[in-house]
Amino acid sequence: MTGVAEHFDLLIRNGIVVDGTGLPRRRLDVGIRDGKIAKFAHLENATADSEIDAKGCIVAPGIVDPHTHYDPQITFDPYATMSCYHGVTTVLAGNCGFSVAPCKPEDREYLKGIFARVEDMDPIALAAVRWDEFVTFEEFIKTRTGRLGVNFACYVGHSNLRRWVMGDDSHRRAATEDEVAQMRAMLAEALEAGAAGLSSSAAAVHMDINGDPVPSRLADRSEFLALADELGKFGKGSITFLPASSIGGLDDIDKDYLIELGLRSGVPIIIQGLGGRNKVDAPTATWEASVKFLDRATAAGAPVYSLLISRPFDRPVIFGPNCPHYPAVASWHKMMRLPKEERDALLRDPVARDEMRDAVEKYNRDPTKGTMLPPPLWVALFVDSVADPKNAALQGKSVADIAKEAGKAPGDVVLDLLLDEDMQTEFRWQTETPEWAEAVKTAQYDPRMIIGVSDGGAHLAKDDGSDWSSYFLRSWVLDRGAWSLEEGIRQITQIPAALLGLVDRGTLRVTGPADIMIFDPETIGPWRKEFARDLPGNVGRFKAWGKGVKATIVNGQPIVLDGALTTNLPGTVVSPA
Repeated sequence: MTGVAEHFDLLIRNGIVVDGTGLPRRRLDVGIRDGKIAKFAHLENATADSEIDAKGCIVAPGIVDPHTHYDPQITFDPYATMSCYHGVTTVLAGNCGFSVAPCKPEDREYLKGIFARVEDMDPIALAAVRWDEFVTFEEFIKTRTGRLGVNFACYVGHSNLRRWVMGDDSHRRAATEDEVAQMRAMLAEALEAGAAGLSSSAAAVHMDINGDPVPSRLADRSEFLALADELGKFGKGSITFLPASSIGGLDDIDKDYLIELGLRSGVPIIIQGLGGRNKVDAPTATWEASVKFLDRATAAGAPVYSLLISRPFDRPVIFGPNCPHYPAVASWHKMMRLPKEERDALLRDPVARDEMRDAVEKYNRDPTKGTMLPPPLWVALFVDSVADPKNAALQGKSVADIAKEAGKAPGDVVLDLLLDEDMQTEFRWQTETPEWAEAVKTAQYDPRMIIGVSDGGAHLAKDDGSDWSSYFLRSWVLDRGAWSLEEGIRQITQIPAALLGLVDRGTLRVTGPADIMIFDPETIGPWRKEFARDLPGNVGRFKAWGKGVKATIVNGQPIVLDGALTTNLPGTVVSPA
């Protein structure tokens, strides 16, 4: 009524609204009521239970992260830290073919072993998951009601379905027709309960704790296609899949397979690392061929997409018993775990040195011999800090450059330095090069490439990639100008939400959910990474802090405000429509 001041639950004043649609920004206030946006207007006369002054800041939709492994962590950390500190309001978990549910009680240790082996999750921290609260996927989803800070979506894992139906045979053989029918029925139940879709992996790098292939790797293609058919009956959600040839570059057989999956299911098929030599590589090696494949899939009506890692690796590397980066280089991995006297003797042994000299370049590429994840290669490994001042001139240089200057093999450079400084030298794995930047810039303009991703909740002893969105906004949008602000925000809000079928997320609109990120465009960006022991059981992890995020708001309630977590739990389980 005229003359009556409007009242809101939350009022965001003086900000610049970028609504996620790509349309131009607007200077407006935002009134929020009952978890939804009630009004965009100049609301100087309005009142509210609480207010946020967003002067000088951008008011944007909350970020949607399509690839995380937060399903274990979310049971004891409802805010999905550290992603929430970077404006993320919705996370999609259960990727790579395994999720915390469905899982029979007798299979919990086995499933924990997969999370530990594939995603580097500490078994002690995993023991904090309240496995006793759920068995089925539906029960797991129901346990999250009223206990979420962020919005949470989750795939059902193909390995979970196989393990439930086939037991120990799930990682030994193909399924029978009856077993496939049982898996289809379980998938249908999970989709009815709100699953975001189906995840699977055929990649040789994915092994269980016993060194056996994860169950999804033993599936015949006819089995996975049958599950795609089941998903097609629902006509919503997505399939995330790591094909067998994703390590080394997609082959033609897998390309045809992906197109068939898209045609059979009718939903987005999301892979990783397209155009690169492995799933974490920049799209350089096979990009032109990849575009031809994407064009062929699009022409056929098969919606195939690939996740694009838009932030370069920047990880500390400290050689020692806890170094997680060289399991694919057996001699180096073993050397770092020897007692000091044995290690020093080994490093002085000419025979051992002959083997280790070029072992990193020849890392394991045979899936029958263990992990094939590439180690930090010498061109991307830099001396970060030395223990002896006489070596100070090496700081900031790559191992490859030091080797060239010294006329030595790169492996000898590192081994000599470790011996000289008693393993106290600190290195840094940094993958940004002009080639990397040009490749990523080119790839992100293709509409089939999805910008991200955090891999949240996984590999935390190596790194925390949750600052990817802050990096994207700072580096690609504001500094390099690869995108306008409006379009850059759309790339990490509306587009992933639409891809995943989360139709009410990713934009700011009247009557829509008030999932909001407020940030300062002058300061937004990654800041620092610290190692903290704050997971259950005093387990350590890297935490990626950022700058410039004033507030992360979920369904109208701040969960992060001025850099600090609140106690609000406004998150909800979100499902594709």
